[in-house]
Amino acid sequence: MRDADNIRAVEALGVDWMGFIFHPASPRFVDSVPAYLPQKAKRVGVFVNAELDYVRRMVDTFGLDIVQLHGSESPAYLAALSDMTIIKAINIATAADFQKTEAYSGLADYFLFDTKAKLAGGNGTQFDWDLLQDYSGQTPFLLSGGIGPDDALRLRDFHHPQLAGIDLNSRFELSPALKDTDMLQQFIDKFKKAYRPY
Repeated sequence: MRDADNIRAVEALGVDWMGFIFHPASPRFVDSVPAYLPQKAKRVGVFVNAELDYVRRMVDTFGLDIVQLHGSESPAYLAALSDMTIIKAINIATAADFQKTEAYSGLADYFLFDTKAKLAGGNGTQFDWDLLQDYSGQTPFLLSGGIGPDDALRLRDFHHPQLAGIDLNSRFELSPALKDTDMLQQFIDKFKKAYRPY
């Protein structure tokens, strides 16, 4: 997110968290502070192998509540940010990829399971959710990777004891970093009506 009016409109839908991308290679890169930042939704800063000083500067500048790490950050890197709420993204292609979570156990507050692809995120493609049956860790996770408008009912039938939320991004965009609020509203309404907690 980076357009003030769009941020305000999306926040009004009742979303819990809102992401800001601090990775210069991303088409969603935020290079300046928007005129409006969410007041109710938590602010999530997304970083990819960034210098720690840069992360902390953006945390202060944007008033970030959560740091999402989408690169190959080491456990020591997460430990250096232990005063923050941390999401560690793990790219998934096979069940063996869940082994990567072990190194971050006790350091990440959440994992974000995304599709393994060329870009660090925002690829708009899904991995096989059935693989999540092989995740037996105690760290809650966010489900990501190409979730789109037609997935609300499919998500109704997906359950896992550690599922903490779903990440909606590229398939709800009019253009990079500009969300289609009507599409989001329809999805949220359909999801809330259909979903039954685990």
